[in-house]
Amino acid sequence: MRSQIKAFALSRIETSKIGKRLVTRPRYRALFFAALSLFLNLLCALYHGILGVINGSLWFTTMCAYYTILSILRFSAVLCGRRRKPGYAASPAYTEYFVMQLSGIFLILLCFVLTGVIYIGVSQNIATTYDEITMITIAAYTFCKIAVAIVKAVKQHKNPSPILAVIRTIGYAEVAASVLTLQRSMLASFGAVNAAEARRMNACTGAAVCLFVLALGLALMARGKRKD
Repeated sequence: MRSQIKAFALSRIETSKIGKRLVTRPRYRALFFAALSLFLNLLCALYHGILGVINGSLWFTTMCAYYTILSILRFSAVLCGRRRKPGYAASPAYTEYFVMQLSGIFLILLCFVLTGVIYIGVSQNIATTYDEITMITIAAYTFCKIAVAIVKAVKQHKNPSPILAVIRTIGYAEVAASVLTLQRSMLASFGAVNAAEARRMNACTGAAVCLFVLALGLALMARGKRKD
């Protein structure tokens, strides 16, 4: 029954040109969803930037910088992943490895921005509180993002495409930051520990996330330089 439903859904999706590409071409699918994420990142950057200007808030300004860097990362990947025009001077492989190196640099920069976000959040005790249903929904969404990242890592680990590797790595960095955000919100919403313990936990998790993002950036730079 499940296979029949899946086959029917795929047949309906493949009736359109875009749907057929999404089903049959993994590279196109990765770039398509990267473009959607780019659009969401731009909206978040604009939202936090406006709030930062209106309120004169360093917190919102730093969050704007975080989403802006994510937008730049995804924009460079999507732009490079598009089909090259005939007669383009640089080879696609060279360009993709250049974007890989550039993305590594921006991930390192993102690490420092995240450090600022974490420091401000911990020092000023900034955390959004939600009701139980909303918090459970956010947790489920975060774990879905983790699952998707793991599935992509398993399915694409043998794919040699540098751009797909860059897109996956950006996703890993964003998921790590989402886990930190989830922890902060859960501690603030459920109040399971006192304020001092919550700050300590957020600082430790934040340090781990920053080191993870830094490692991702260094790994991309090394891989891109090795193939340069």
